[in-house]
Amino acid sequence: MHKGQSICAHLFVPASKLRALFAATAMLAMIAPAIAQAPTNGELQQRLAEIKQSTAENQKKLHRYQWTETTDVTLKGEPRPPKQSLARYGPDGKVQKTPIDAPQQQTQQQQAGRRGGRLKEKVIEKKKEEAKEYGEQIKTLLALYVPPDPQRMQQAFQSGKASLNKGSGTADIVFHDYALPGDQMTLSFDTAAKKISTINVKTYMDDPKDAVTLAVQFASLPDGTHYVQKTDLNATAKQLQVTTTNSNYQPLTSQ
Repeated sequence: MHKGQSICAHLFVPASKLRALFAATAMLAMIAPAIAQAPTNGELQQRLAEIKQSTAENQKKLHRYQWTETTDVTLKGEPRPPKQSLARYGPDGKVQKTPIDAPQQQTQQQQAGRRGGRLKEKVIEKKKEEAKEYGEQIKTLLALYVPPDPQRMQQAFQSGKASLNKGSGTADIVFHDYALPGDQMTLSFDTAAKKISTINVKTYMDDPKDAVTLAVQFASLPDGTHYVQKTDLNATAKQLQVTTTNSNYQPLTSQ
């Protein structure tokens, strides 16, 4: 064998290996930009700081308003009469609610009970107590996630249980073990407007088996004040669906 032929023989690469090499090169070419664009802890921390600032500033603005809260409940497939309340923030920073037309609703329920006799009245009272109990549980659960708590967000970040997914004009931050062990909260943040657009939660009420999903939609008033427009809660195990809508925001005359 000639010397030139020997060198060519050593340089020969089988077609199968060439294809594998080209495939690996193409794969690296696709992965490299993704790696370059992958969010860093610095970016995540920046978005968290923006969310905290935006939430704090917006809460101050919301304290200047009162609004109408409408709650629709379906329990075990049975729709309950919608409830309306006039809501506003109290001096302690918590939302205070005044029922609208509560005496009329109570009178209607009492009349229905009397028409059906004592047994019917007891059934109505039992359902009222059951709905009241669930209502308190829902109120407590919602307060864990809305508005987002700065300390819980920071704890999740420091524990490595927060991640950032960047989209077109939005930043989705996913929190694990945010308020309860095993829960998950995904917060979508409009990076241009510096406002939260949606919050989606997977959590539970009493036991992790009693799964609850929570979808929160936000909207803005003409002056830019951001508010929770609608909340949908679904507790499958308890056969409970609750939709809360906030509307008719009016400035408080005393502020």
